[in-house]
Amino acid sequence: MRSRNLLILFSILVCWLGAVTIAQNNQSSPDSGRKILRNTTPVYPEMAKRMRLVGTVKVTATVSPDGSVKLVEPIGGSPILIMSAKDAVYKWRFAPAGGETKEVIEIHFAPPPE
Repeated sequence: MRSRNLLILFSILVCWLGAVTIAQNNQSSPDSGRKILRNTTPVYPEMAKRMRLVGTVKVTATVSPDGSVKLVEPIGGSPILIMSAKDAVYKWRFAPAGGETKEVIEIHFAPPPE
């Protein structure tokens, strides 16, 4: 029963993904020029939804030469939103490069429309 409720909650959150916008162009950082090949939209946390929390989370992603994200470190933002942002950025994929880079990423959160 619990897993069914979690599945329903997850399905509802997936429907509201339009409420979360990612402030990214084709490049994540003007310094490195690493192009984003795949990004995952973060889930808007239930607690943030109840609080109608709006905010921006800024993180630094350490990207390996093959484009996978090795480490995500928060720079700023609401502690309620940071974990969701980190979980999403770990799933991102960047274009391959000659070495490891650090990418600064901003993710904007807003409550879903009622």
